Amino acid sequence: MKTRADWIRAVLAACALLAVTAPAATAGRGHDENGRNSEKNPLVIGHRGASGYLPEHTLESYALAIRLGADYVEPDLVATKDGHLIARHEPNITNTTDVASRPEFASRRTTKNVDGVNETGWFASDFTLREIKTLRALQTFPERPQRFNGRFKIPTLSEVIELVQRESKRRDRRIGIYPETKHPTFHQRLNLSLEGRLVRILDRYDLDKRKSPVFIQSFEQSNLKRLNRMTDVRLVQLVDAFDVDANGVLIYLPPFDRPYDWTVSGDPELMSRTFGFFATDEGLEEISTYADGIGPWKKYIVSTNAANDTLPPTDLIDRAHDHGLLIHTWTFRSEQPRLANQYMGNPINEYLQFYELGIDGVFSDFPDHAFTARELFWEDWFRED
Repeated sequence: MKTRADWIRAVLAACALLAVTAPAATAGRGHDENGRNSEKNPLVIGHRGASGYLPEHTLESYALAIRLGADYVEPDLVATKDGHLIARHEPNITNTTDVASRPEFASRRTTKNVDGVNETGWFASDFTLREIKTLRALQTFPERPQRFNGRFKIPTLSEVIELVQRESKRRDRRIGIYPETKHPTFHQRLNLSLEGRLVRILDRYDLDKRKSPVFIQSFEQSNLKRLNRMTDVRLVQLVDAFDVDANGVLIYLPPFDRPYDWTVSGDPELMSRTFGFFATDEGLEEISTYADGIGPWKKYIVSTNAANDTLPPTDLIDRAHDHGLLIHTWTFRSEQPRLANQYMGNPINEYLQFYELGIDGVFSDFPDHAFTARELFWEDWFRED
């Protein structure tokens, strides 16, 4: 029988594994009826690729995430002026590209209202795809490697899919995409609606089936309800909040108080709700009518107080499962200042806590760390009393 001391030594030993590339032969532990690798649990989702190492939402970042063991990669989707879907975190591309240093685009700087907030900068919707392809990606976190700035292009969704399909075939394992429709109401008002464009691309690559390795996620509810009528792929309702207070209680302030489609709906009931509604049993039951899962900020599951101590976990994972929903949570980042005290500076400890709680998937900037923790979690001795 393993003692607690044995367990702690094994977990801490995982530090030595963090720099090791995940082996290609780590395909799933089960098979579906066609003999293909089944979906792993918990899923490792490369958040914007392997964004802890390389500029986010680039083919290079997605490829590295796959190499490091990610089961899915996440392209956030915005639309260009000529209607192409590209991978950027926001419609405002000022901080994620070198557009601000390009004199030929200086006149494109403008102010737009995004989900009720005025933002000044350069927006993808003011550029054609040809123009977007002249830009290069930047690392948005100053403490992360900056030496790769200006090297990588901005990919389209089609290019991301083709990369993932090549890598899946080459590595003989199931790899999927997990696109997020960014600010659907904003795009709809520009006559650049995301839903139809996304579904047509999925159909083109034969990824519109229920069993396709695809999840579509969104913070807006009406967006997911439209997609529910348009495609059979799995849908996930994202759940946000502004912050937590000194006691670890979730705070809801605009624009992170509720889905923006609720804010502009004119419906008094929707306008009286916050994202917190989705974490109630009533909200979970409502989600189950149009989506397959819930994607809450991880503080809904394990919050922290002003001293950066973790609080007792909530029962959200169990209740989501009771309503027949998957639950994937975000975002795991490995830098020590971003870890709660109880994790002792080791990100493996945070993943293991969430895996023990029964989470179905994690979004990670460092997919190799999530992968290593899962390898430990899968060991039989981990579950011994």
